[in-house]
Amino acid sequence: MKAKFEAGSSKADINDTLKVFELYKQLAEKSEDLKEEMEDMDITVQMIISDKDKKFWVKVKEGNMEYGEGEVEEPSFTFSASFETGAGMLFGEIDATSAYMAGDITVEGNLQDAMAYQEIIELAMEAFEDELENI
Repeated sequence: MKAKFEAGSSKADINDTLKVFELYKQLAEKSEDLKEEMEDMDITVQMIISDKDKKFWVKVKEGNMEYGEGEVEEPSFTFSASFETGAGMLFGEIDATSAYMAGDITVEGNLQDAMAYQEIIELAMEAFEDELENI
């Protein structure tokens, strides 16, 4: 994954999405900051990659993270974006709030949960950078 992140989101493909989620899940098991942030959460995210006709989901509940491809029942929020924007967000290259304000993503549902999820991504990226320093 280090090579994927060094190459950047522009070199990613849609199949890397689940690999990034797996990385986040592993980091959540190691990072105290990330674990603590996720402890009290109960968020289900539906992601729609509009230009690739793909859907992914992530569930964060009681400090655990699950993910998969396809539709999920009763998401806390749904966000839609192009692959370029979605990958940029997952790789930590694009700030979700800025993308939302620019109209590059749409969010339907609980915006507070969307902001909390963005915090998880930011903490995961910090944990990943810490891991790279220890290699």
